[in-house]
Amino acid sequence: MDHCKPVVVLQRCSQYNRIKIVEIIDAVITSLGVTPCFYNKKVLLKPNLISGKGPEFSCTHRTFVAAVALWFHEQGAQVAIGDSPAFGSSSTVCRQMGIAEEIADLDVQLVDFSSSVQKIVSGNIRVNIAAPVIECDWLINLPKIKAHNQLYVTLAVKNIFGIVKGANKAILHMLHGSTHDGFAEIILDLLNFLPPSIHCIDGITVMHRSGPLDGEALPLHCIGGSLNPVALDTALLELLELEKKKSPLWRVAAERGLEGIQSDKLTFPLLSPVDFRGSGFQAPATLNGIRFNPFRFFLGMGKRLMGKH
Repeated sequence: MDHCKPVVVLQRCSQYNRIKIVEIIDAVITSLGVTPCFYNKKVLLKPNLISGKGPEFSCTHRTFVAAVALWFHEQGAQVAIGDSPAFGSSSTVCRQMGIAEEIADLDVQLVDFSSSVQKIVSGNIRVNIAAPVIECDWLINLPKIKAHNQLYVTLAVKNIFGIVKGANKAILHMLHGSTHDGFAEIILDLLNFLPPSIHCIDGITVMHRSGPLDGEALPLHCIGGSLNPVALDTALLELLELEKKKSPLWRVAAERGLEGIQSDKLTFPLLSPVDFRGSGFQAPATLNGIRFNPFRFFLGMGKRLMGKH
């Protein structure tokens, strides 16, 4: 294996079975060459928890989250789960989507992103990063493969937007959502604030055609992982047979020359994207605007506040 190239691990998984997923996560992390001792380390799992009222496949699946939590729990880590959903709090969505019940037998904490640390991204834009992200020893990004009506697809990099605290996400849409590429710049800048991270994506049953809440289910039977979220996204765009330049996040990453954007410079120790070809995944043909209109903004804020109860 060429250790100078970003490593992307792809493996088949046909169903949401905790034992099987634990085995695959072990193979993924081993293949990535991650060798630190996780004992007593603060590990934050960051799934995609957009809403507790969407279809099951709109969020990172409860069994997938529980399996990853179990793997790190068995390493002796202090495991927490948190996100900044579009509607409601992280703990509320975890209860609604069955995650809380799935991890009831584990010593795992559900955390809400209630406190934050202010950071500056390109254009002197202020963002509020959730404090648990800054304070953890390891961030385990657990995105869901989904079509996205504003950014083409949700993959590893897009899921990082959820480290921004609550209402600040909507405010960024309002104030800095004039262009798709400009908004992608903000999300990519967030990568600079991550602690040591592992990115493991739930691609067992995915959402396609539309999204991130209103798409159709599609069995893809894939779990992917990488230490480099840009590399993972590049591999997944190939796997889904999508035109990479249609993804604003990938396009801006390519313009920046970020490591991981060249598919021929990725290393695949297990399966490769070609092994998953023919899935029939469809992304939106045209993209909606990023900026929320004022009515949608205040409606969303009201739903967010109501969802906390």
